Amino acid sequence: MLEFLAQTGQNGAAVDLVDRLARTPLSQIVILVAVCTLVRAAVFPVLKNTAAHKRVGLYKLARFGNELADAIVYAGVFVFLLIRPFGIQTFKIPSGSMLDTLQLQDYIIANKAIYRYTDPVRGDIVVFKPPERALYENQKGQDIDFIKRCIGLPGDVIEVRNDVLYRNGQPVAEPYVVYKETFEANSVSHKDPSGLAYRASRNFKLVKRGDDFVPVQWIGRSVNEDGMIAPEYVAKSQAEKDELMALPAAPVPAGHYLFMGDNRDWSSDGRYWGLARREDVIGRSEAVWWPIARWRGTR
Repeated sequence: MLEFLAQTGQNGAAVDLVDRLARTPLSQIVILVAVCTLVRAAVFPVLKNTAAHKRVGLYKLARFGNELADAIVYAGVFVFLLIRPFGIQTFKIPSGSMLDTLQLQDYIIANKAIYRYTDPVRGDIVVFKPPERALYENQKGQDIDFIKRCIGLPGDVIEVRNDVLYRNGQPVAEPYVVYKETFEANSVSHKDPSGLAYRASRNFKLVKRGDDFVPVQWIGRSVNEDGMIAPEYVAKSQAEKDELMALPAAPVPAGHYLFMGDNRDWSSDGRYWGLARREDVIGRSEAVWWPIARWRGTR
């Protein structure tokens, strides 16, 4: 058993290393490739002009270094300058917002080529750069990616009424959605007469207020008070709450998408911070590649 645990830990460390390498900034890759190219340029003439009977000792070491630099150059150009920007990339799932579809610590393969010639469609699991307002203070300035499901396309009117998604006025079946939260007693819910824990359903709509599209999330009488609401969208007075509730649901504007997590009770998504821009879309999740026991497609 100890041997198995040790092996598991080593595999986990190796997978984490792959994830870190996959996220290496492009500027660092370019510098590394340039340095290796210079090393090869400097060493190659020496290796070429060394007489056959002298090709021992330091020569073999130099040849190994040259071949290693050569491999790094080809790998850097092929993987990091071609495959990663234009083809596929791996991502690690850092939170439970996509449970049960994606588990915490899953590693996925994202198809980055698909959205170069087509747009996201409803139901796609999408990796994207979140808007600044979606980040907590300790996340700002970091290179952070979100992964959520595409719920609303440009032109779609999206609402959630008592936990049921409505698209353009029609209810939508969402077999992938889970609700994991029950409340004992707080400001928006209570125990029912039977004494069982009671779950307060969530509601959502997107409204247009001035030039901005504002997400409106309410549970009972609590309107845009949830701690996950982006600060600029928090309703600061009863009059503001009444205004938001009175506004009609608005369609998703052109060039934007509405994303939500499958774990609707525990997902910081478009219901709290609004829309994501088309230019911030990175790729579509295709499969879980690690752990091995969870190998599966995600489409």
